[in-house]
Amino acid sequence: MRSHQDAVEKIAGQEFDVCVIGGGATGAGCALDAQLRGLRTVLLEGADFGAGTSSTSTKLIHGGVRYLEQAIKELDVAEYRVVRRALQERIRMIHNGPYLSRTMEFVVPCFDWVTAGYMGIGLKMYDWVAGKARLFRSRFLSREKTLKCLPLLRSERLVGSVVYADGQFDDGRYNLALVKTMVEAGGEALNHARVLSFTKNSQGKLEAAEIEGQLNGRRFSVRAKVFVNATGPWADAIRRMANPEAGPRMRVSKGIHIFLSLDLHKSRSALLIPKTEDGRVLFAVPWFDLLQAGTTETEVTLDDEMCVTKEEVDYVLRHLNHYLEHAVSPDQIVSGTAGMRPLVSEGGSQATSKLARDHEIEVDEKNGLVSIMGGKWTTYRAMAEETIDRVQKSLGQELSPTKTRDWKLSGSEGYDAHFWKSLKEKHGISEASARHLAVKFGTRATAVMELTQEEPSLKEPIAAGLPPLRAEIIYGVREEMAMTVDDVLARRTGLEILSWRAAREAAPLAGRLMGKDLGWSAEFGSEAALAYQRKITRWLEVAGLQRPEDARSKLST
Repeated sequence: MRSHQDAVEKIAGQEFDVCVIGGGATGAGCALDAQLRGLRTVLLEGADFGAGTSSTSTKLIHGGVRYLEQAIKELDVAEYRVVRRALQERIRMIHNGPYLSRTMEFVVPCFDWVTAGYMGIGLKMYDWVAGKARLFRSRFLSREKTLKCLPLLRSERLVGSVVYADGQFDDGRYNLALVKTMVEAGGEALNHARVLSFTKNSQGKLEAAEIEGQLNGRRFSVRAKVFVNATGPWADAIRRMANPEAGPRMRVSKGIHIFLSLDLHKSRSALLIPKTEDGRVLFAVPWFDLLQAGTTETEVTLDDEMCVTKEEVDYVLRHLNHYLEHAVSPDQIVSGTAGMRPLVSEGGSQATSKLARDHEIEVDEKNGLVSIMGGKWTTYRAMAEETIDRVQKSLGQELSPTKTRDWKLSGSEGYDAHFWKSLKEKHGISEASARHLAVKFGTRATAVMELTQEEPSLKEPIAAGLPPLRAEIIYGVREEMAMTVDDVLARRTGLEILSWRAAREAAPLAGRLMGKDLGWSAEFGSEAALAYQRKITRWLEVAGLQRPEDARSKLST
Protein backbone atom coordinates (compact mmCIF):
# COMPACT_ATOMS: atom_id res chain seq x y z
CA MET A 1 0.00 0.00 0.00
CA ARG A 2 1.04 3.59 -0.53
CA SER A 3 0.75 6.60 1.74
CA HIS A 4 -2.63 8.24 2.23
CA GLN A 5 -1.65 11.36 0.28
CA ASP A 6 -0.27 9.33 -2.63
CA ALA A 7 -3.50 7.33 -2.72
CA VAL A 8 -5.59 10.51 -2.93
CA GLU A 9 -3.55 11.70 -5.90
CA LYS A 10 -4.00 8.34 -7.65
CA ILE A 11 -7.77 8.28 -7.09
CA ALA A 12 -9.05 11.85 -7.34
CA GLY A 13 -10.79 12.57 -10.65
CA GLN A 14 -10.11 9.10 -12.05
CA GLU A 15 -12.53 6.62 -13.62
CA PHE A 16 -12.76 3.00 -12.55
CA ASP A 17 -14.70 -0.06 -13.60
CA VAL A 18 -15.86 -0.62 -10.01
CA CYS A 19 -16.03 1.66 -6.98
CA VAL A 20 -16.64 -0.26 -3.73
CA ILE A 21 -17.96 1.88 -0.87
CA GLY A 22 -17.16 0.44 2.56
CA GLY A 23 -13.77 -0.86 3.71
CA GLY A 24 -14.86 -3.56 6.14
CA ALA A 25 -14.63 -7.29 5.52
CA THR A 26 -17.30 -7.41 2.81
CA GLY A 27 -16.14 -4.30 0.97
CA ALA A 28 -12.48 -5.31 1.05
CA GLY A 29 -13.44 -8.80 -0.12
CA CYS A 30 -15.48 -7.36 -3.00
CA ALA A 31 -12.65 -5.05 -4.03
CA LEU A 32 -10.11 -7.88 -4.01
CA ASP A 33 -12.34 -10.18 -6.04
CA ALA A 34 -13.09 -7.47 -8.62
CA GLN A 35 -9.44 -6.46 -9.01
CA LEU A 36 -8.31 -10.07 -9.41
CA ARG A 37 -10.89 -10.52 -12.20
CA GLY A 38 -9.23 -7.70 -14.12
CA LEU A 39 -11.69 -4.92 -13.23
CA ARG A 40 -10.04 -1.61 -12.39
CA THR A 41 -11.21 -1.15 -8.81
CA VAL A 42 -11.16 1.51 -6.10
CA LEU A 43 -12.16 0.94 -2.46
CA LEU A 44 -13.40 3.90 -0.38
CA GLU A 45 -13.88 3.89 3.40
CA GLY A 46 -15.40 6.78 5.36
CA ALA A 47 -13.51 6.01 8.59
CA ASP A 48 -10.65 3.51 8.90
CA PHE A 49 -10.55 0.07 7.30
CA GLY A 50 -12.58 -2.28 9.51
CA ALA A 51 -13.23 0.36 12.16
CA GLY A 52 -17.02 0.27 12.16
CA THR A 53 -17.77 -3.43 12.56
CA SER A 54 -15.15 -5.79 11.17
CA SER A 55 -12.50 -5.34 13.89
CA THR A 56 -14.91 -5.91 16.80
CA SER A 57 -16.17 -9.43 16.07
CA THR A 58 -15.83 -12.55 18.24
CA LYS A 59 -12.78 -13.34 16.06
CA LEU A 60 -14.13 -16.76 15.17
CA ILE A 61 -14.15 -18.46 11.78
CA HIS A 62 -17.18 -20.64 12.30
CA GLY A 63 -20.45 -21.92 10.96
CA GLY A 64 -22.29 -21.07 14.14
CA VAL A 65 -23.34 -23.81 16.56
CA ARG A 66 -26.33 -21.79 17.77
CA TYR A 67 -27.41 -21.03 14.20
CA LEU A 68 -27.45 -24.75 13.36
CA GLU A 69 -29.55 -25.49 16.46
CA GLN A 70 -31.93 -22.68 15.48
CA ALA A 71 -32.13 -23.98 11.91
CA ILE A 72 -33.08 -27.47 13.09
CA LYS A 73 -35.54 -26.43 15.80
CA GLU A 74 -37.37 -23.94 13.60
CA LEU A 75 -36.89 -25.74 10.26
CA ASP A 76 -35.18 -22.56 9.07
CA VAL A 77 -33.65 -23.28 5.66
CA ALA A 78 -32.03 -19.82 5.43
CA GLU A 79 -30.18 -20.33 8.71
CA TYR A 80 -29.05 -23.82 7.66
CA ARG A 81 -27.76 -22.38 4.39
CA VAL A 82 -25.71 -19.81 6.31
CA VAL A 83 -24.13 -22.52 8.48
CA ARG A 84 -23.31 -24.79 5.54
CA ARG A 85 -21.75 -21.96 3.52
CA ALA A 86 -19.77 -20.72 6.52
CA LEU A 87 -18.35 -24.16 7.26
CA GLN A 88 -17.22 -24.49 3.64
CA GLU A 89 -15.64 -21.02 3.75
CA ARG A 90 -13.99 -21.62 7.14
CA ILE A 91 -11.22 -23.77 5.71
CA ARG A 92 -10.56 -21.22 2.94
CA MET A 93 -10.12 -18.37 5.40
CA ILE A 94 -7.61 -20.38 7.42
CA HIS A 95 -5.73 -21.46 4.28
CA ASN A 96 -5.59 -18.01 2.67
CA GLY A 97 -4.44 -16.17 5.79
CA PRO A 98 -2.23 -18.71 7.60
CA TYR A 99 -0.46 -16.25 9.90
CA LEU A 100 -3.72 -14.53 10.85
CA SER A 101 -5.77 -17.63 11.66
CA ARG A 102 -5.63 -20.93 13.46
CA THR A 103 -7.72 -23.97 14.39
CA MET A 104 -9.02 -23.93 17.97
CA GLU A 105 -10.53 -26.55 20.26
CA PHE A 106 -13.87 -25.62 21.88
CA VAL A 107 -15.08 -27.35 25.03
CA VAL A 108 -18.80 -27.53 25.89
CA PRO A 109 -19.14 -28.57 29.57
CA CYS A 110 -22.03 -30.87 30.45
CA PHE A 111 -23.51 -31.11 33.94
CA ASP A 112 -25.96 -33.93 33.19
CA TRP A 113 -26.07 -36.82 30.76
CA VAL A 114 -29.08 -35.46 28.85
CA THR A 115 -27.09 -32.34 27.95
CA ALA A 116 -24.07 -34.47 27.04
CA GLY A 117 -26.17 -36.54 24.66
CA TYR A 118 -27.91 -33.51 23.16
CA MET A 119 -24.64 -31.60 22.56
CA GLY A 120 -22.88 -34.70 21.29
CA ILE A 121 -25.54 -35.35 18.65
CA GLY A 122 -25.71 -31.66 17.71
CA LEU A 123 -21.96 -31.37 17.21
CA LYS A 124 -21.85 -34.58 15.18
CA MET A 125 -24.38 -32.88 12.90
CA TYR A 126 -22.04 -29.85 12.80
CA ASP A 127 -19.28 -32.21 11.62
CA TRP A 128 -21.60 -33.74 9.03
CA VAL A 129 -22.63 -30.35 7.59
CA ALA A 130 -18.93 -29.40 7.28
CA GLY A 131 -18.22 -32.59 5.32
CA LYS A 132 -14.74 -32.67 3.81
CA ALA A 133 -14.11 -29.17 5.20
CA ARG A 134 -14.25 -30.52 8.78
CA LEU A 135 -11.24 -29.49 10.90
CA PHE A 136 -11.38 -32.49 13.26
CA ARG A 137 -14.08 -34.79 14.61
CA SER A 138 -16.03 -33.76 17.70
CA ARG A 139 -15.64 -36.11 20.67
CA PHE A 140 -16.74 -36.65 24.25
CA LEU A 141 -14.29 -36.06 27.12
CA SER A 142 -14.63 -37.61 30.56
CA ARG A 143 -14.96 -35.45 33.67
CA GLU A 144 -11.26 -35.94 34.51
CA LYS A 145 -10.03 -35.06 31.03
CA THR A 146 -12.35 -32.04 30.88
CA LEU A 147 -10.93 -30.62 34.13
CA LYS A 148 -7.40 -31.26 32.89
CA CYS A 149 -8.26 -29.35 29.71
CA LEU A 150 -10.03 -26.51 31.57
CA PRO A 151 -8.63 -26.45 35.13
CA LEU A 152 -10.75 -23.54 36.32
CA LEU A 153 -14.04 -25.09 35.24
CA ARG A 154 -16.58 -25.68 38.00
CA SER A 155 -16.29 -29.34 38.95
CA GLU A 156 -19.51 -29.76 40.93
CA ARG A 157 -21.93 -32.08 39.07
CA LEU A 158 -19.74 -32.03 35.94
CA VAL A 159 -20.12 -35.28 33.99
CA GLY A 160 -17.83 -34.42 31.09
CA SER A 161 -17.77 -32.30 27.95
CA VAL A 162 -18.12 -32.38 24.19
CA VAL A 163 -15.17 -30.99 22.22
CA TYR A 164 -15.31 -29.68 18.66
CA ALA A 165 -13.20 -27.54 16.31
CA ASP A 166 -13.64 -24.10 14.79
CA GLY A 167 -11.27 -21.37 13.65
CA GLN A 168 -9.97 -18.18 15.21
CA PHE A 169 -8.50 -15.17 13.39
CA ASP A 170 -7.28 -11.61 13.91
CA ASP A 171 -10.23 -9.75 12.40
CA GLY A 172 -8.72 -6.25 12.24
CA ARG A 173 -5.45 -7.41 10.68
CA TYR A 174 -7.24 -9.84 8.32
CA ASN A 175 -9.28 -6.89 7.07
CA LEU A 176 -6.11 -4.88 6.46
CA ALA A 177 -4.50 -7.84 4.69
CA LEU A 178 -7.45 -7.98 2.27
CA VAL A 179 -6.98 -4.29 1.47
CA LYS A 180 -3.20 -4.64 1.09
CA THR A 181 -3.61 -7.66 -1.19
CA MET A 182 -6.06 -5.76 -3.38
CA VAL A 183 -3.70 -2.77 -3.69
CA GLU A 184 -0.74 -5.03 -4.45
CA ALA A 185 -2.85 -6.55 -7.24
CA GLY A 186 -3.12 -3.10 -8.85
CA GLY A 187 -6.22 -1.68 -7.15
CA GLU A 188 -6.61 1.58 -5.25
CA ALA A 189 -7.86 2.09 -1.71
CA LEU A 190 -8.47 5.11 0.52
CA ASN A 191 -9.67 5.43 4.09
CA HIS A 192 -11.10 8.50 5.87
CA ALA A 193 -12.88 9.39 2.62
CA ARG A 194 -16.66 9.69 2.89
CA VAL A 195 -19.13 9.59 -0.02
CA LEU A 196 -21.28 12.75 0.10
CA SER A 197 -23.46 12.30 -2.98
CA PHE A 198 -23.83 10.71 -6.40
CA THR A 199 -24.25 12.18 -9.85
CA LYS A 200 -26.16 10.36 -12.58
CA ASN A 201 -26.00 10.24 -16.35
CA SER A 202 -28.85 11.04 -18.71
CA GLN A 203 -30.29 7.51 -18.23
CA GLY A 204 -30.40 7.96 -14.44
CA LYS A 205 -27.50 5.59 -13.78
CA LEU A 206 -24.84 6.44 -11.20
CA GLU A 207 -21.70 7.74 -12.88
CA ALA A 208 -19.71 9.56 -10.18
CA ALA A 209 -19.44 9.99 -6.43
CA GLU A 210 -18.47 13.18 -4.60
CA ILE A 211 -15.92 12.38 -1.88
CA GLU A 212 -14.80 14.38 1.15
CA GLY A 213 -11.59 13.69 3.05
CA GLN A 214 -12.58 13.39 6.71
CA LEU A 215 -9.26 14.66 8.03
CA ASN A 216 -8.53 17.57 5.69
CA GLY A 217 -11.91 18.44 4.16
CA ARG A 218 -10.61 18.06 0.59
CA ARG A 219 -13.33 17.23 -1.91
CA PHE A 220 -12.94 15.34 -5.17
CA SER A 221 -14.93 13.05 -7.44
CA VAL A 222 -14.54 9.43 -8.48
CA ARG A 223 -16.15 8.08 -11.63
CA ALA A 224 -17.08 4.42 -12.03
CA LYS A 225 -19.14 2.17 -14.29
CA VAL A 226 -20.61 0.34 -11.28
CA PHE A 227 -20.84 1.34 -7.61
CA VAL A 228 -21.01 -1.34 -4.92
CA ASN A 229 -22.56 -0.48 -1.56
CA ALA A 230 -20.80 -2.63 1.07
CA THR A 231 -21.25 -0.37 4.07
CA GLY A 232 -22.78 -2.90 6.47
CA PRO A 233 -24.97 -1.18 9.08
CA TRP A 234 -24.94 2.01 6.97
CA ALA A 235 -26.18 0.33 3.78
CA ASP A 236 -29.59 2.05 3.92
CA ALA A 237 -27.96 5.50 3.97
CA ILE A 238 -26.10 4.81 0.71
CA ARG A 239 -29.20 3.22 -0.84
CA ARG A 240 -31.25 6.35 -0.03
CA MET A 241 -28.45 8.59 -1.28
CA ALA A 242 -28.72 6.87 -4.66
CA ASN A 243 -32.51 6.52 -4.54
CA PRO A 244 -34.49 8.59 -1.99
CA GLU A 245 -37.43 6.20 -2.41
CA ALA A 246 -35.46 3.15 -1.20
CA GLY A 247 -37.13 1.56 1.82
CA PRO A 248 -35.25 0.50 4.97
CA ARG A 249 -33.75 -2.99 5.00
CA MET A 250 -31.15 -2.98 7.76
CA ARG A 251 -31.55 -3.91 11.41
CA VAL A 252 -28.53 -3.36 13.64
CA SER A 253 -27.54 -5.21 16.78
CA LYS A 254 -24.68 -4.48 19.18
CA GLY A 255 -22.26 -7.09 20.45
CA ILE A 256 -19.59 -6.60 23.10
CA HIS A 257 -16.58 -8.56 24.32
CA ILE A 258 -14.38 -8.18 27.37
CA PHE A 259 -10.74 -9.26 27.70
CA LEU A 260 -9.19 -10.66 30.87
CA SER A 261 -5.76 -11.97 31.83
CA LEU A 262 -5.21 -15.47 30.43
CA ASP A 263 -3.81 -16.49 33.85
CA LEU A 264 -7.46 -16.78 34.84
CA HIS A 265 -8.01 -19.48 32.22
CA LYS A 266 -4.71 -21.43 32.14
CA SER A 267 -5.67 -23.23 28.94
CA ARG A 268 -5.33 -22.92 25.18
CA SER A 269 -8.81 -24.42 24.71
CA ALA A 270 -11.93 -22.27 24.43
CA LEU A 271 -15.05 -22.57 26.55
CA LEU A 272 -18.52 -22.49 25.01
CA ILE A 273 -21.40 -21.75 27.36
CA PRO A 274 -24.31 -23.38 25.49
CA LYS A 275 -27.19 -21.28 26.75
CA THR A 276 -27.53 -17.91 28.47
CA GLU A 277 -30.63 -16.44 30.10
CA ASP A 278 -31.68 -14.92 26.76
CA GLY A 279 -31.03 -18.06 24.73
CA ARG A 280 -27.61 -17.15 23.30
CA VAL A 281 -24.30 -18.96 23.47
CA LEU A 282 -21.34 -17.31 25.20
CA PHE A 283 -17.69 -17.86 24.34
CA ALA A 284 -14.57 -17.61 26.51
CA VAL A 285 -11.71 -17.85 24.03
CA PRO A 286 -7.92 -17.50 24.53
CA TRP A 287 -6.66 -14.48 22.61
CA PHE A 288 -2.85 -14.59 22.78
CA ASP A 289 -2.14 -13.67 26.43
CA LEU A 290 -5.76 -12.73 27.16
CA LEU A 291 -9.13 -14.39 27.54
CA GLN A 292 -11.89 -12.95 25.36
CA ALA A 293 -15.45 -13.38 26.69
CA GLY A 294 -18.69 -12.49 24.92
CA THR A 295 -20.92 -11.74 23.19
CA THR A 296 -24.15 -9.91 23.92
CA GLU A 297 -26.82 -9.00 21.40
CA THR A 298 -28.87 -5.83 21.80
CA GLU A 299 -30.79 -4.04 19.05
CA VAL A 300 -29.45 -0.50 18.61
CA THR A 301 -29.57 2.42 16.20
CA LEU A 302 -26.74 3.92 14.19
CA ASP A 303 -26.67 6.87 16.61
CA ASP A 304 -25.97 4.74 19.69
CA GLU A 305 -22.49 4.94 21.19
CA MET A 306 -20.44 1.79 20.63
CA CYS A 307 -18.82 1.13 23.98
CA VAL A 308 -19.03 -1.56 26.64
CA THR A 309 -21.45 -0.67 29.44
CA LYS A 310 -21.39 -1.77 33.08
CA GLU A 311 -24.62 -3.71 32.52
CA GLU A 312 -23.02 -5.63 29.66
CA VAL A 313 -19.93 -6.38 31.75
CA ASP A 314 -22.19 -7.72 34.51
CA TYR A 315 -24.08 -9.87 31.99
CA VAL A 316 -20.94 -11.53 30.62
CA LEU A 317 -19.32 -12.07 34.02
CA ARG A 318 -22.54 -13.43 35.52
CA HIS A 319 -22.75 -16.18 32.91
CA LEU A 320 -19.00 -16.85 32.84
CA ASN A 321 -18.73 -17.14 36.62
CA HIS A 322 -21.53 -19.70 36.70
CA TYR A 323 -19.11 -22.08 34.96
CA LEU A 324 -15.92 -21.23 36.89
CA GLU A 325 -14.68 -22.67 40.18
CA HIS A 326 -13.50 -19.21 41.26
CA ALA A 327 -15.36 -16.10 40.10
CA VAL A 328 -13.66 -13.32 38.16
CA SER A 329 -14.40 -9.68 38.86
CA PRO A 330 -14.54 -6.45 36.81
CA ASP A 331 -11.14 -5.45 38.25
CA GLN A 332 -9.56 -8.23 36.18
CA ILE A 333 -10.80 -6.82 32.86
CA VAL A 334 -8.04 -5.16 30.79
CA SER A 335 -10.06 -4.04 27.76
CA GLY A 336 -13.16 -4.58 25.67
CA THR A 337 -14.71 -4.09 22.25
CA ALA A 338 -18.17 -3.09 21.08
CA GLY A 339 -19.44 -3.22 17.51
CA MET A 340 -22.48 -3.39 15.28
CA ARG A 341 -23.81 -6.37 13.33
CA PRO A 342 -25.65 -5.64 10.08
CA LEU A 343 -28.77 -7.80 9.69
CA VAL A 344 -31.14 -7.82 6.73
CA SER A 345 -34.83 -7.69 7.55
CA GLU A 346 -38.06 -7.76 5.61
CA GLY A 347 -39.58 -5.57 8.31
CA GLY A 348 -41.63 -6.46 11.37
CA SER A 349 -40.63 -6.75 15.01
CA GLN A 350 -38.72 -10.03 15.03
CA ALA A 351 -35.81 -9.88 17.51
CA THR A 352 -32.38 -9.38 15.93
CA SER A 353 -31.15 -12.57 17.62
CA LYS A 354 -33.73 -14.48 15.51
CA LEU A 355 -32.77 -12.96 12.16
CA ALA A 356 -30.77 -15.21 9.86
CA ARG A 357 -27.15 -14.19 9.27
CA ASP A 358 -27.67 -14.68 5.55
CA HIS A 359 -26.87 -11.95 3.05
CA GLU A 360 -28.77 -10.37 0.20
CA ILE A 361 -27.60 -8.67 -2.99
CA GLU A 362 -29.83 -5.93 -4.34
CA VAL A 363 -29.42 -4.22 -7.70
CA ASP A 364 -31.36 -0.97 -8.00
CA GLU A 365 -32.75 -1.12 -11.54
CA LYS A 366 -33.21 2.67 -11.64
CA ASN A 367 -29.64 3.74 -10.85
CA GLY A 368 -27.55 0.55 -11.03
CA LEU A 369 -26.31 0.59 -7.41
CA VAL A 370 -25.31 -2.90 -6.25
CA SER A 371 -25.85 -3.35 -2.49
CA ILE A 372 -24.51 -6.32 -0.55
CA MET A 373 -26.27 -6.47 2.82
CA GLY A 374 -26.07 -8.67 5.89
CA GLY A 375 -23.87 -11.74 6.17
CA LYS A 376 -21.03 -12.54 8.57
CA TRP A 377 -17.22 -12.45 8.62
CA THR A 378 -16.76 -16.14 7.83
CA THR A 379 -18.75 -15.85 4.60
CA TYR A 380 -17.23 -12.56 3.43
CA ARG A 381 -15.42 -14.20 0.49
CA ALA A 382 -18.47 -16.05 -0.81
CA MET A 383 -20.53 -12.87 -0.46
CA ALA A 384 -17.91 -10.97 -2.44
CA GLU A 385 -17.83 -13.61 -5.18
CA GLU A 386 -21.60 -13.43 -5.65
CA THR A 387 -21.53 -9.63 -5.59
CA ILE A 388 -18.88 -9.34 -8.29
CA ASP A 389 -20.77 -11.88 -10.39
CA ARG A 390 -23.67 -9.40 -10.29
CA VAL A 391 -21.30 -6.53 -11.09
CA GLN A 392 -20.04 -8.29 -14.21
CA LYS A 393 -23.62 -8.89 -15.31
CA SER A 394 -24.32 -5.19 -14.83
CA LEU A 395 -21.29 -4.41 -17.00
CA GLY A 396 -22.57 -6.77 -19.69
CA GLN A 397 -19.53 -9.01 -19.34
CA GLU A 398 -19.22 -12.76 -19.36
CA LEU A 399 -18.60 -14.06 -15.86
CA SER A 400 -14.94 -14.72 -15.20
CA PRO A 401 -14.09 -17.23 -12.46
CA THR A 402 -13.14 -15.84 -9.08
CA LYS A 403 -9.53 -16.24 -7.98
CA THR A 404 -10.12 -15.63 -4.28
CA ARG A 405 -10.94 -19.19 -3.22
CA ASP A 406 -7.27 -20.05 -2.81
CA TRP A 407 -5.54 -16.65 -3.13
CA LYS A 408 -3.02 -16.18 -0.32
CA LEU A 409 -3.15 -12.82 1.43
CA SER A 410 -0.31 -10.32 1.64
CA GLY A 411 2.28 -11.50 4.18
CA SER A 412 1.59 -15.20 3.63
CA GLU A 413 4.45 -15.71 1.15
CA GLY A 414 7.02 -18.04 2.72
CA TYR A 415 5.34 -17.98 6.11
CA ASP A 416 5.47 -20.92 8.52
CA ALA A 417 4.93 -21.44 12.22
CA HIS A 418 8.64 -20.92 12.96
CA PHE A 419 8.98 -17.61 11.15
CA TRP A 420 9.07 -15.68 14.45
CA LYS A 421 12.37 -17.35 15.34
CA SER A 422 14.18 -15.70 12.43
CA LEU A 423 12.86 -12.30 13.55
CA LYS A 424 14.11 -12.87 17.08
CA GLU A 425 17.55 -14.07 16.00
CA LYS A 426 18.17 -11.49 13.28
CA HIS A 427 16.88 -8.41 15.09
CA GLY A 428 17.55 -9.24 18.71
CA ILE A 429 14.01 -8.68 19.93
CA SER A 430 12.13 -10.55 22.62
CA GLU A 431 10.29 -13.78 21.85
CA ALA A 432 6.99 -12.08 22.72
CA SER A 433 7.60 -9.26 20.23
CA ALA A 434 8.82 -11.67 17.54
CA ARG A 435 5.71 -13.84 17.90
CA HIS A 436 3.49 -10.74 17.92
CA LEU A 437 5.05 -9.39 14.70
CA ALA A 438 4.80 -12.75 12.95
CA VAL A 439 1.07 -13.18 13.64
CA LYS A 440 0.22 -9.55 12.89
CA PHE A 441 2.25 -8.99 9.72
CA GLY A 442 3.34 -12.42 8.50
CA THR A 443 6.50 -12.20 6.42
CA ARG A 444 5.91 -8.45 6.02
CA ALA A 445 7.25 -8.21 9.58
CA THR A 446 10.67 -8.15 7.94
CA ALA A 447 9.77 -4.78 6.40
CA VAL A 448 8.59 -3.54 9.79
CA MET A 449 11.95 -4.43 11.36
CA GLU A 450 13.91 -2.86 8.49
CA LEU A 451 12.71 0.48 9.81
CA THR A 452 14.77 -0.09 12.95
CA GLN A 453 17.97 -0.06 10.92
CA GLU A 454 17.57 3.66 10.23
CA GLU A 455 16.24 4.36 13.72
CA PRO A 456 17.26 1.77 16.38
CA SER A 457 14.94 3.32 18.99
CA LEU A 458 12.01 1.91 16.99
CA LYS A 459 12.89 -1.53 18.44
CA GLU A 460 11.60 -0.35 21.79
CA PRO A 461 8.10 -1.34 22.95
CA ILE A 462 5.24 1.10 22.51
CA ALA A 463 4.21 0.27 26.09
CA ALA A 464 6.52 -1.28 28.68
CA GLY A 465 5.98 -4.99 29.20
CA LEU A 466 3.83 -5.49 26.09
CA PRO A 467 5.01 -6.88 22.71
CA PRO A 468 4.04 -4.20 20.09
CA LEU A 469 7.08 -2.22 18.91
CA ARG A 470 7.40 1.44 17.94
CA ALA A 471 8.38 0.47 14.39
CA GLU A 472 4.81 -0.76 13.86
CA ILE A 473 3.52 2.79 14.21
CA ILE A 474 5.80 4.08 11.46
CA TYR A 475 5.02 1.10 9.24
CA GLY A 476 1.32 1.69 9.80
CA VAL A 477 1.64 5.29 8.59
CA ARG A 478 3.87 4.58 5.59
CA GLU A 479 2.45 1.27 4.39
CA GLU A 480 -1.06 0.88 5.84
CA MET A 481 -2.61 4.36 5.64
CA ALA A 482 -2.82 4.89 9.41
CA MET A 483 -3.87 8.52 9.86
CA THR A 484 -5.00 8.79 13.48
CA VAL A 485 -3.74 7.63 16.88
CA ASP A 486 -6.80 5.38 17.01
CA ASP A 487 -5.80 3.80 13.69
CA VAL A 488 -2.41 2.67 15.00
CA LEU A 489 -3.26 1.73 18.58
CA ALA A 490 -6.60 0.04 17.89
CA ARG A 491 -6.15 -1.68 14.52
CA ARG A 492 -2.51 -1.61 13.31
CA THR A 493 -0.71 -2.74 16.48
CA GLY A 494 -3.56 -4.18 18.56
CA LEU A 495 -2.28 -2.46 21.71
CA GLU A 496 -5.77 -1.21 22.58
CA ILE A 497 -7.04 -4.76 23.09
CA LEU A 498 -3.98 -5.77 25.12
CA SER A 499 -4.65 -2.97 27.61
CA TRP A 500 -6.85 0.11 27.54
CA ARG A 501 -4.70 1.77 30.17
CA ALA A 502 -1.42 1.01 28.41
CA ALA A 503 -2.83 2.33 25.14
CA ARG A 504 -3.97 5.50 26.86
CA GLU A 505 -0.51 6.06 28.31
CA ALA A 506 1.11 5.35 24.92
CA ALA A 507 -1.03 7.86 23.00
CA PRO A 508 1.40 10.84 23.32
CA LEU A 509 4.28 8.66 22.02
CA ALA A 510 2.14 7.48 19.11
CA GLY A 511 1.20 11.08 18.32
CA ARG A 512 4.84 12.18 18.27
CA LEU A 513 6.02 9.29 16.08
CA MET A 514 3.15 9.71 13.64
CA GLY A 515 3.65 13.46 13.54
CA LYS A 516 7.20 13.13 12.22
CA ASP A 517 5.99 11.23 9.16
CA LEU A 518 2.72 13.08 8.62
CA GLY A 519 4.08 16.56 9.19
CA TRP A 520 1.98 17.27 12.27
CA SER A 521 2.84 20.21 14.48
CA ALA A 522 3.67 19.37 18.09
CA GLU A 523 0.39 20.97 19.13
CA PHE A 524 -1.65 18.91 16.66
CA GLY A 525 0.06 15.68 17.74
CA SER A 526 -0.68 16.46 21.37
CA GLU A 527 -4.34 17.17 20.58
CA ALA A 528 -4.62 13.90 18.63
CA ALA A 529 -3.22 12.00 21.61
CA LEU A 530 -5.50 13.80 24.03
CA ALA A 531 -8.58 12.97 21.95
CA TYR A 532 -7.62 9.28 22.06
CA GLN A 533 -6.98 9.38 25.80
CA ARG A 534 -10.38 10.94 26.39
CA LYS A 535 -11.98 8.10 24.41
CA ILE A 536 -10.33 5.44 26.60
CA THR A 537 -11.20 7.32 29.79
CA ARG A 538 -14.80 7.51 28.62
CA TRP A 539 -14.84 3.77 27.92
CA LEU A 540 -13.47 2.95 31.37
CA GLU A 541 -16.12 5.11 32.99
CA VAL A 542 -19.07 3.68 31.02
CA ALA A 543 -17.91 0.11 31.64
CA GLY A 544 -17.68 0.80 35.37
CA LEU A 545 -13.94 0.02 35.37
CA GLN A 546 -12.59 3.38 36.50
CA ARG A 547 -10.02 3.10 39.31
CA PRO A 548 -8.65 5.78 41.65
CA GLU A 549 -5.36 5.80 39.75
CA ASP A 550 -7.27 6.43 36.51
CA ALA A 551 -8.69 9.65 37.91
CA ARG A 552 -5.21 10.73 39.00
CA SER A 553 -3.44 9.86 35.74
CA LYS A 554 -2.31 12.79 33.65
CA LEU A 555 -3.66 13.18 30.16
CA SER A 556 -1.54 14.64 27.34
CA THR A 557 -1.41 18.42 27.33
